[in-house]
Amino acid sequence: MKTDAILKIKQYLNTPQKIVIVPHKNPDGDAIGASLGLFHFLKTQEQNPVIIAPNDYPEFLKWMPGDSEILKYDTQTGICTQLINAATLIFTLDFNALDRAGDMAPLLDASKAIKIMIDHHQQPDTYATFMYSDVSMSSTCEMVFNFIDMLAGKQHITADIATCLYTGIMTDTGSFRFASTTSQTHRVIAFLMDQGAQNSAIHNAVMDANSYNRMQLLGQALTNLKLLPEFNTAYITLTQEELNKHHFQKGDTEGFVNYALSLKNVIFAAIFIEDKPNNIIKISLRSKGDFSVNALARTHFNGGGHTNAAGGKSELNLSETVEKFISILPAYKDALQND
Repeated sequence: MKTDAILKIKQYLNTPQKIVIVPHKNPDGDAIGASLGLFHFLKTQEQNPVIIAPNDYPEFLKWMPGDSEILKYDTQTGICTQLINAATLIFTLDFNALDRAGDMAPLLDASKAIKIMIDHHQQPDTYATFMYSDVSMSSTCEMVFNFIDMLAGKQHITADIATCLYTGIMTDTGSFRFASTTSQTHRVIAFLMDQGAQNSAIHNAVMDANSYNRMQLLGQALTNLKLLPEFNTAYITLTQEELNKHHFQKGDTEGFVNYALSLKNVIFAAIFIEDKPNNIIKISLRSKGDFSVNALARTHFNGGGHTNAAGGKSELNLSETVEKFISILPAYKDALQND
């Protein structure tokens, strides 16, 4: 973010503002961690921000400090609408297009508030007054740390802030194993630990809180795993009936696609999850190396994301979606074999 933009934001924060912080729809650990980390920091600046999530999120993220103060637009629409309409500053975190905020998008678009985007996804829209966009970053949480540093606020990072930011960096880097994890990421993590982030406790709270039903669903997903060795590709399917059988809860399939990617010689993996209530197939894509699942998702599945992690959707049925997926692989065969 340019120096003049930081100076202007500092000027805004020198006086009381009506601040709304917004993560994307179906927020993950990075989105919630970034929102809560920024929330706690702004409190140290004598601001009184609110976080409005478009909808609910998994239980394994609800232990973070400040979680109980997060409003959900889909169930608290009236008060959320009032707060957005009254806002003077709106931070949008971990998304780069307003439609990622779901039903909140028209309200955010119509708002006259100063909008500040902090995000690391590719091809950002231009809705924000101030934009901090960097696709090379490990996570939005690392960017929020940098943003706080730009505001000369590192000394205000408390244990609560450190815990939230650590959580988002950890989840978005696959526990620091993805290529987006840099030496600077580790230096940020070290600082957060020095400020009170308890790394082992955070990992346990997020990773070791599985329900019996989730583990049974994982077993089903692995049973459904298919390998396409000629394309160095693997995929998983889950039907609505299989989800119902194992009492699916939001977040239960988080990370399942990585099991397909972990197969030897596989550099491209997908999971297709049937969502009958919304008549769509939800798709998560992962890759290794330079193979861009962001480009593939944008071209074929009305989605996008990062080079190695993206999402999309299909309005075909499950079997037709899988057939389409397999049918496009020959066009990418050289890239998949030569990655």
